[in-house]
Amino acid sequence: MGAVADIATSAPGYSSIRPNTAAPLAEILRLNGYATAQFGKCHEVPTWESDPLGPFDRWPTGSGFEHFYGFVAGETHQYAPALYEDTVPIEPPGSPRYHLTEDLADHTITWIRQQKSLMPDKPFFAYLAPGATHAPHHVWPEWADRYQGRFDQGWDRLREEIFARQKELGVVPADAELTARPEEIPAWDDMPDALKPILARQMEVYAGFLEHVDHHVGRVIDAVADLGILDSTLVFYIIGDNGASAEGQLNGTFNELLTFNGMAALETPEFLASKIGTLGGPEAYNHYAVGWAHAMDTPYQWTKQVASHWGGTRNGLVVHWPAGIRAAGEIRDQFHHLIDIAPTVLGVAGLPEPTFVNGVMQKPIEGVSMAYSFNDAGAPDRRETQYFEMMGNRGIYHQGWTACTKHRTPWLTAGMPPFDEDTWQLYGPGDYTQAHDLAAADPGKLRELQRLWLIEATRHQVLPLDDRSVERFLASLAGRPELVTGTSQILFGGMRRLSEGSVISIKNRSHSVTAEVEVGDDGASGVIIAQGGSFGGWSLYAIDGHPRYCHNLMGLRRFTVAGIKTIPAGVHQVRMEFTADGQTLGTGGTVTLYLDGVPIGTGDIEATVPLIYSGDETLDIGSDIGTPVGDEYPPRGNEFTGTVRWVQIEAGDENADHLVHSEDRLRIIMARQ
Repeated sequence: MGAVADIATSAPGYSSIRPNTAAPLAEILRLNGYATAQFGKCHEVPTWESDPLGPFDRWPTGSGFEHFYGFVAGETHQYAPALYEDTVPIEPPGSPRYHLTEDLADHTITWIRQQKSLMPDKPFFAYLAPGATHAPHHVWPEWADRYQGRFDQGWDRLREEIFARQKELGVVPADAELTARPEEIPAWDDMPDALKPILARQMEVYAGFLEHVDHHVGRVIDAVADLGILDSTLVFYIIGDNGASAEGQLNGTFNELLTFNGMAALETPEFLASKIGTLGGPEAYNHYAVGWAHAMDTPYQWTKQVASHWGGTRNGLVVHWPAGIRAAGEIRDQFHHLIDIAPTVLGVAGLPEPTFVNGVMQKPIEGVSMAYSFNDAGAPDRRETQYFEMMGNRGIYHQGWTACTKHRTPWLTAGMPPFDEDTWQLYGPGDYTQAHDLAAADPGKLRELQRLWLIEATRHQVLPLDDRSVERFLASLAGRPELVTGTSQILFGGMRRLSEGSVISIKNRSHSVTAEVEVGDDGASGVIIAQGGSFGGWSLYAIDGHPRYCHNLMGLRRFTVAGIKTIPAGVHQVRMEFTADGQTLGTGGTVTLYLDGVPIGTGDIEATVPLIYSGDETLDIGSDIGTPVGDEYPPRGNEFTGTVRWVQIEAGDENADHLVHSEDRLRIIMARQ
């Protein structure tokens, strides 16, 4: 997993295919008598396997978890998530106050209670990975309103305040220095005054979102305590996601999909101001500005995706285990990495590292147990070396020293320099925040660490370095399998939860959608087929028997074409043809509706979604689950009243994929981690 599965290649370190020589921690524990369950985000499934038919070998239930409840994607709508139970797609409850974080906590609590009720002597392993606080930042207003006015001072002052608190709490050394803001990130004072209230509200929503998830994680901890087993339960609480996300761009966004589709310019200060009251709600798909991400990564340089610097990698970790840790409320500063969690768990549980699992010899576990530090704050580090790499950004830690080079900036994806032209930096053991570059003063040490990085990269399948953009998004060029190819696809009634990778692309070109439906005497109503949701997509449906087509342009506009005739009882064909105005990204065109081959309506679509409909919403036959594409039918209860026998999607011979710039594709995939 050298990168997210969406940009897997055929290179061994980047294939996204977990080998059977590296059994997951959950599988090792399950085979040693543990009950196991995962709740929340799963973004480890290869893209060509993340559909309702699998195969499920690399889904949670194929990776050692006996139960899974969550979503298989990089992100999901917190009020209308795309949920799976084990490997079966399910719908969230229809409660008007539903929120995914609360739901995940409820399911985690129920599972732990049931496990301890039925098998009290059996140990358990629960993994909870909430969708929070990944985008979209969704939380009810009462949580966000608690922070009203708290961020009016802006991100530069906020960094200073956070840094002061970190020193007061002792989570950074007393002599640590606050790093400078990179010139690529604007100063708060340089932002337009008209934007500042919107920017401040973005952060209020995020803070409420963060407190909300912390509250519900606390409910899980309380439930374990109520069972009387908290003191004997080893808890790891990892706070963060490889640095705070800078994928909201410089101004933040009301609808993240607009940024993905290269349409961020439409979000003018006036537009954002008109949406300020809806940020964090079900009708928004919001993300904060880059400046806030940098502030959330205080005191370090950079943000998520920049694996070279601590701002893009370092996260807080709380370890709680009173039965095995005498200390309470203390800080440990030994250097460790995420891969050290597994050997720590195995060591604490008294389980040896397996040499064979299911008859297959295992590669050695590369992590180092952290348990030696639990009761000895001054114990020497047992992890001396760790490399980092992501899309060309790379670095290495060795015995307190760090050497690193930033190859790309997350929100500036064009014009990648040759690797040989990257500038390396060097930071010494006493420089906790990477504030003073010693590369010029100690070139010998820098060369030593660069060589060590190359050795580590060779050992761990990092090479060849690959900073390609468009090639890695095209499966045929990247060398990974793809589920669907060609220009025609037939789907059948009852199929749903098909990701965009499971459906042929009809964007930026002429295409048609033909459905054979069977209608009863009561007439036709409801959704025949829909792809996407309220923030971008299209649907073919019927209102009072009349066929209709809707194209949702990122929630900004909905273009609707209506048929003048009703679908009579019996078996009939409803067809939509889109004739593109030209081969341009987001091309407009003309839609014509047909009933049994006879035209019954036509209309113009001024513009279409060019790159991506959604980060989590799917294509569904016979209904529109999740959030609705159209506004003429309800979000629930929109099922087609007849029977959809089949639907055929056909794309024109002309292919406008070559119009999609590599930086656009990169922005889409990287923001969905």
